[in-house]
Amino acid sequence: MALLQISEPGQSTAPHQHRLAAGIDLGTTNSLVATVRSGIADTLPDADGYHLLPSIVHYADEPLVGYAAQKLANSDPLNTIASVKRLMGRGLADIKTTGTRLPYDFVETDAMPMINTAAGKLSPVQISADILQNLKQRAEKSLDGDLTGVVITVPAYFDDAQRQATKDAATLAGLKVLRLLNEPTAAAVAYGLDKNAEGIHAIYDLGGGTFDISILRLQKGVFEVMATAGDSALGGDDFDRLIAEWIMQQAGIAEDAEHQHIRQLLEIARTAKETLSTEDSALLNVKFIGWQGELNQQQFKQLIDPLIQKTIMPCRRALRDAGLTVGDINDVVMVGGSTRMPRVREKVSDFFKCEPHVDIDPDKVVAIGAAIQADILAGNKPDDEMLLLDVTPLSLGIETMGGLVEKIIPRNTTIPVAKAQEFTTFKDGQTAMAVHVVQGERELVTDCRSLARFELRGIPAMVAGSTRIVVTYQVDADGLLSVSATETITGIHSEITVKPSYGLEDQEIERMLKDSLEHAKDDVATRTLREQQVEADRVINALRAALKIDGDRLLKQDEFLTINTALDQLLKLKDGTNAQAIKRSIEKLDEVTKEFAARRMDASISKAMKGHTVNEFMEN
Repeated sequence: MALLQISEPGQSTAPHQHRLAAGIDLGTTNSLVATVRSGIADTLPDADGYHLLPSIVHYADEPLVGYAAQKLANSDPLNTIASVKRLMGRGLADIKTTGTRLPYDFVETDAMPMINTAAGKLSPVQISADILQNLKQRAEKSLDGDLTGVVITVPAYFDDAQRQATKDAATLAGLKVLRLLNEPTAAAVAYGLDKNAEGIHAIYDLGGGTFDISILRLQKGVFEVMATAGDSALGGDDFDRLIAEWIMQQAGIAEDAEHQHIRQLLEIARTAKETLSTEDSALLNVKFIGWQGELNQQQFKQLIDPLIQKTIMPCRRALRDAGLTVGDINDVVMVGGSTRMPRVREKVSDFFKCEPHVDIDPDKVVAIGAAIQADILAGNKPDDEMLLLDVTPLSLGIETMGGLVEKIIPRNTTIPVAKAQEFTTFKDGQTAMAVHVVQGERELVTDCRSLARFELRGIPAMVAGSTRIVVTYQVDADGLLSVSATETITGIHSEITVKPSYGLEDQEIERMLKDSLEHAKDDVATRTLREQQVEADRVINALRAALKIDGDRLLKQDEFLTINTALDQLLKLKDGTNAQAIKRSIEKLDEVTKEFAARRMDASISKAMKGHTVNEFMEN
């Protein structure tokens, strides 16, 4: 006989309680919110039946979000903020160097950019929070209850600053973030469960402002990201801008056109782009100067092909990182509204040698995948066997002597992850260690990005190389990093959560990866040289200390001269550029000091055994 649980009136018992959770696709152009109901994930519409929410906010007496704001974009561009996702986690100096013309009144600041609006000075975090607040209200009204938590998607190539800015916006909107999920991975979740497909898949995600390519292996419910690449400043907006610039050239419009005219041109360009997805040509009507023209398919392809090609380069790199060829890819999934362009699908098909899947709504698939993951993380499917494995986009390392980078977590490492490495002191009596956390693929600190610095103090004053400091890097499921350092003898501990200052140059990750490939041979040579120079410094310092203590007592005059000659030779060579010469000089110095080192060892043993017998040490 079955046992039934009975609860108090109006209450629900824990085993039967369904926690309300949602997935949010916070997009550059449009945003969506989705949830799982009755086992089916789908996006939630607003009161007017629209699923897409334009990522636009207008500021006046109170914020207007979405279509209401979009209607005011041309008439009041300074107070209508669009594509704010492109500003997340970036400094004003970075934004100005991108070449992107943004019709906003920016405030000069060293931190995150601020925009002057009728509602005051606002940051991208605050503006994004207003978009998230709107989606939160939509979800809670549709579900008739408060959300337990949400999964918010971000581009796979968002760095720590951009991810942290997204979490800050969610917190400001009153949302509990269960996880930040890479957009291509979210698409894979939705696609994999929908198709029940196993194998290796490429997720090509071209949205309004960002591009991502992820190579994923799907097997027995495990979603593993094998490699990821992309461009955090390339998307549909760039196609619009390119067309708008072409129109300005054809119509003779000056580059310093007024803000509202730029907005109108971008709207005309966007409409033309959408028209050319189904028609052979698009009529152009620029009313504010009374100009009319036409953009045909051939002209359109010539304009956009270079941008599409920029998405193919990361595809090649992702395949190389995963150790795969095009022939290993089972199929390609298209994600993002910009993949509706037939020319994009054509180019992707040519590269991957297969027809891409376009049967899932490219606008909705990311939000649906996020909703499925949110449902699991909220605890509504405790027995669900799906496992989601994301990866780090860039290597994380630490600065060592000589300005070298020791990589602790290589790029494309599955997260969450924690890795530890043991280090030691460089100088005798060293009581503190500076930990410099860096990100990048190059061998020298100067060629990588600095993320954080902190110090470990109170290290026991011992001979160089005697102490052991364990440095641990931990990346959580959101891709955020924390670093700790512990001295093993005393247990002293120091740590830091890496929240880098807002400001990453446009396409910096792309540049860092490209540079690492172009300079790979030079970097190896430079690292070899630096390592020999550091070793030379260590040997010189140790020998000088030994000579100061025991040189007069244990060495004859001719021995002292021989050692000093070899030492002088190493001192001359160590600042040069010949790594092999430095290495040979170190070996020569090691050879001529062997007898001296043996005598010091014998003297130390004799001192330790004074007043004792060998049997006493044997017994112990």
